[in-house]
Amino acid sequence: MFTNSKLSKSVRIALAFGAASTMALAGVASAQENDDEEEREARSSDRPERIQVVGSRIRTDGLDNATPIDIISTEIATEQGLNTLGELLRTSTIASGSDQLISAYSVGFVTAGGAGAESISMRGLGANRTLVLLNGRRAGPAGTRGQVASFDMNALPISAVERVEILKDGASSLYGSDAVAGVINIITKRGDEKSINVTASQPFESGGETFRVNGTWGTAFDRGSYRVVADYNHNSGLKRGDRDHFGCPTRYFFDPTTGERADPIDPRTGEYHCNGSGYGLWNNHMGRFQFDNTGFGFPHLASEGEYGNPFVVSAPDGWYWAGHTKETDGWLDNTSDLHRNQTMIPESVVWSVFQQADYDITDTVSAFVELMHSQRTTKIDSVRQFWTNNPGLASYIPINTLPGWQDNGAGLAVMPVALTDHYSSETTVDYTRFVAGLEGSLGYWNWEASWQRSLNRGEYKQEIIFADSMLMAHENLLGLNDCTGVTEYSGRQCTQVNWFTHGHLSGTDLGPGVADFLFGEDKGKTVYKQDTVEGYITGDLFDLPHGTLATAVGVSYQTDEIQDTPGFHTRNGNSWGLSSAGITAGRGTTTAVFAEVQAPLLRDLPLIEALDVTASARHTRVNTYGSGDTFKLSANWTIGNGFRARASRGTSFRAPALFELYLEGQTGFLGQNVDPCINWVESTNEILQANCQAAGVPETYVAGVGGSMTSVTGGGAGVLNAETSTSEGVGLVYTSPENTFAASVDYYDVTIRNQISSVAGSSVLGQCYYSENGFENEPFCRQIDRRTGTEANNFDWGVDEVRGGYLNTSEQRIRGADVVITYQTETPVGHLRMRLNHMTQIERYFKQFADSVPTQYIGRLGNPKQSGTLNTTLTRDDWRFNWNIQYVSSVSNYHLYTRGNLTTYRDEDVRFIADAPTYLMHSFSVNKTLMDSMDITVGLANAFDKRPPQASPAAVNTAGNTMLFASQYELLGRRAFVNFSYSF
Repeated sequence: MFTNSKLSKSVRIALAFGAASTMALAGVASAQENDDEEEREARSSDRPERIQVVGSRIRTDGLDNATPIDIISTEIATEQGLNTLGELLRTSTIASGSDQLISAYSVGFVTAGGAGAESISMRGLGANRTLVLLNGRRAGPAGTRGQVASFDMNALPISAVERVEILKDGASSLYGSDAVAGVINIITKRGDEKSINVTASQPFESGGETFRVNGTWGTAFDRGSYRVVADYNHNSGLKRGDRDHFGCPTRYFFDPTTGERADPIDPRTGEYHCNGSGYGLWNNHMGRFQFDNTGFGFPHLASEGEYGNPFVVSAPDGWYWAGHTKETDGWLDNTSDLHRNQTMIPESVVWSVFQQADYDITDTVSAFVELMHSQRTTKIDSVRQFWTNNPGLASYIPINTLPGWQDNGAGLAVMPVALTDHYSSETTVDYTRFVAGLEGSLGYWNWEASWQRSLNRGEYKQEIIFADSMLMAHENLLGLNDCTGVTEYSGRQCTQVNWFTHGHLSGTDLGPGVADFLFGEDKGKTVYKQDTVEGYITGDLFDLPHGTLATAVGVSYQTDEIQDTPGFHTRNGNSWGLSSAGITAGRGTTTAVFAEVQAPLLRDLPLIEALDVTASARHTRVNTYGSGDTFKLSANWTIGNGFRARASRGTSFRAPALFELYLEGQTGFLGQNVDPCINWVESTNEILQANCQAAGVPETYVAGVGGSMTSVTGGGAGVLNAETSTSEGVGLVYTSPENTFAASVDYYDVTIRNQISSVAGSSVLGQCYYSENGFENEPFCRQIDRRTGTEANNFDWGVDEVRGGYLNTSEQRIRGADVVITYQTETPVGHLRMRLNHMTQIERYFKQFADSVPTQYIGRLGNPKQSGTLNTTLTRDDWRFNWNIQYVSSVSNYHLYTRGNLTTYRDEDVRFIADAPTYLMHSFSVNKTLMDSMDITVGLANAFDKRPPQASPAAVNTAGNTMLFASQYELLGRRAFVNFSYSF
């Protein structure tokens, strides 16, 4: 059995010293080795034992690294009450400087990997540009829907993990596609531990509780070992009504002079009005007609005076007019129990089993296997509006046609907008990963060959509104059918819908049979399979004057397959208000050969105690686009007196994901107002005029008279190439002689070119008609179909269909610096250990096209310039006390608006909120070991109950008034946690 004993030793030292960086800790480990006389004698007579760490295929002594590596122990999760691998990784600076995908975002949004999936985007460059390894081998994608490309951090129980190694540098020359931003290597626990562990977390307010129980059984024998971990994890989820800052989305406006709130007041509560998604009768003049369901006593809408609608002669009792002045904005029905009961954080249940075994077949050959299976079920309850909106049919209904309603001849019409909680979803993901391999030694050479298969099977159920039922009900409302038929796809018998009752509009009483007629469920399935066969050999080539020239060479073959089959109604465009999608299916194969050499160039010179250079290269062939080469060159320079410098430069790549290649056309709709050729004759842009004229659009087309255009998004098979990137880094490390202080500063610079991005239909139109290439020569113009204006279609020259999709058009760059400082010392009260991890972002921009103005992200919401953690631990005998501080600097979006933080509300200037101050969150915990077999940790997370920053929904995406897409902020509030483990 080939154990990494020195790696284990250096890692233990690293974790004891604060897990800052293997470079920063090298002095500690070296000093301890130099003090070990036996090892010194062994080195004088034999070659040192070689181990492998992330960032190199070459086995070395594991003490010096030319690229920055963070080591995160899962002890941090216990000390801070963290429940998942995703939560643990989000404490790292590689994640804290940008917004990360968390499960809360899948409420109301379609996210990569489907509902409940969580991934890590290193440095904000994208989760599909972050390679995740499990014990040094690829962890295949997990999730649902067509956009499955990344490993779901929910799949592996944190109880099976010993530590995470994070290579903060591009590494495609070593690991292949996706290692653009860096590599996350998850190392699982080994050994003969037998234990039971129970963890619970309870917020001080209800909602968001978590409970976890797991058991570990391990055994070691003469020729091998076996270990199994079983884990159950339940997150009860959080409803929006569980927290005030989620439950009521006020306008959050302020008087710019006095600073007082400028929101309207809801007279029913005496509080600022909650302005969520409303319901009622929208009218074609101004405001909304609402029913006084609480009996508050609002003035009747046909009454005299300022509160009566001047166009209404009569209306049924209980109806009033709202939303036509600031005062009556407070009368709008924009909140309800349906809103408060919708999900903020999804409820999830995860079962998982992880098994690991190794066996020494001979003294020089060992076999190993890993088997993991997990099942995650995620449930979401949500709310949506629906109304009379179908192509070719009038949405507004004349009120004179409604019983009890009469206008004064002004042509008043209303559109019934209803609310429903029939918008829930349930997602189940089964993820299995199997690894089998052999490793061995040939003299001073070590080799490994392995096969890995990951199989992801997902099922996603979504409550939907049938489009064919909505069409039939709408036609019946307009007198176009007698409601005796059966719908085309859903096969439902027509049922008359009373669109104008309060029960229908509020979603509390639709009437007999209406729910069965309008509502249903769609179920899709996703299968993703990845197979990887890899082999490599590493060892010493020959001796140089200052050491041994070491190398590693290897080959890899990988296949990926996806088949995502959306539900029947989604495939047939029968899900009202939601986009349609076809089956996404495809296969890709990747073949690669790689090599790495490490050479000791200089030794024992002034200011150069040692200088080593490492070079690696990889040739990759992908069947979907061709081949490419990547390289990396790094240098490790030991200056002396505890100082060390390191530098690297390399190229990386990301092959197109299968969904980017084979995504079947997803359809949506765009208004004709995005067509640049409307009224082109009055444009001052000669290029636009020439292109629109060449497209056949006449000068007389001055208004978009037709219906909306269809926008289709599809995959780019046959068009897409790999993304390429260049990564550069330089760093300085210092370790004190007494091994109590260490610090490192590393500068990084990553540029991605030919980045794959989804080009929206509106962008396709702009790229076509503003192109200097001319209409006939511009490829984007071939993605547009126009209607031919005739008298029959009211001389409609509008766009009929525009086809967007995935293209190599973009560029992204990020620059910044990582700082790690560690300190440890013995004090009269115990051993003190402190660790500061800090990141400063200098620049991060994105360009959609080569001639686009770069979008700058640093300092925006979700993208703080400064972020980090400060962790302090005091150990005394069997007690351990921990204090952790997470922080992010202030952010603001005001620069995006012409008037800064000013807008108008009801023709008056108001100040909105689109910034957040510096945010600090504290956690405390105490750990005690009892009788060498029991261990208990209790603590407070978010100890001072820091609330997430609040913002104005008019300027920022919010849930309630809490900023969305800013994963750095705590959503649950103060919570207590406990962890109990028993070893036997």
